[in-house]
Amino acid sequence: MNLLKILTVTVFAGVAFAATQASASVLDTVKQRGVLNCGTDNTAPGFGYLNTTTGQMEGLDVDFCKAVAAGVLGDASKVKFITVTDKSRFDAVLTGQVDVVFAHTTIKPARESSIAIDFLPINFYDGTGLMVKADAGIKAFGDLDGATICTTQGSATETVLTAAFKARGWKDSKVLTYENLEKLFSALNAGRCNAMSTDKSALAAWAGNAPKPSDYLILPDTLDKSPFGGFVVANDSRWRNALRWIEYALFQAEESEITQANLAEKLTSEDPFVQKFLGIGGGYGKDFGLKDDFVAQAIKAVGNYGEIYDRNLGPKTKMYLDRKGTPNALWTQGGAIYSPLWN
Repeated sequence: MNLLKILTVTVFAGVAFAATQASASVLDTVKQRGVLNCGTDNTAPGFGYLNTTTGQMEGLDVDFCKAVAAGVLGDASKVKFITVTDKSRFDAVLTGQVDVVFAHTTIKPARESSIAIDFLPINFYDGTGLMVKADAGIKAFGDLDGATICTTQGSATETVLTAAFKARGWKDSKVLTYENLEKLFSALNAGRCNAMSTDKSALAAWAGNAPKPSDYLILPDTLDKSPFGGFVVANDSRWRNALRWIEYALFQAEESEITQANLAEKLTSEDPFVQKFLGIGGGYGKDFGLKDDFVAQAIKAVGNYGEIYDRNLGPKTKMYLDRKGTPNALWTQGGAIYSPLWN
């Protein structure tokens, strides 16, 4: 009888332990650790790039990492940037090396279904393009029959190029892959390939930052859609939902015209929506395991989505990508940057 009781207690203890483990979230881990491990590229100007002059990471993806650190931990500096490549980024999340990845990653169904990740909202709309040397005499994708095209290892572009070759009946065209964008650009300059192919934003960034941008030509063709989104490990709804709404907050802040510069003023607003949105006298934080001022902290750290975009891809940058008339504009301006309702 005593043995039966011991076995029963042991079984219940095991079930309780398993339940506790199952309910654990990356959100709790990050809070306890006090630092966000954020995976991002360091060779993608405008998105994730190590500025060798300042020694600082910068870019749109980097700012999303900072926004998450600010929203979850109340301090944008509490982030550790961990470099990932197109090939390593998914394993980095699955093995717990990073808590989230923001690394110009295209949202595709096979990635969520077979890799066990959950995507966050789309934060940039792009398309697969090609860039050649301007003096190569190549004016369009159709001129590349039989050519060698370079792209990055583990990227969606490999599949896009293979499908494009097959659709056109090209037998002699080849794809060479490289570890990252820096090596990809070097391969184009060294003549190891006739064209480099990746997202058009990355092509514009590398051409814009080159010593002589006019040496390069981005072809007019767009081979496929490429919507970018961050991602986390699958089936952790607490973590995923917290990050989704931090991101949506940056979209809504732009729509509501709340900026870094006027945040202090907005914090004294008598508008009930603004008060709750910014966590004045209560907010949405408890719904996501965050403090009520998580939105204000994120805006204080990086500004709203429009400010992030302008800082990294706006008219004062070398890789200027105009939002006007594109999906990257706010929905109120004909674009697709859109937050669900907050009230």
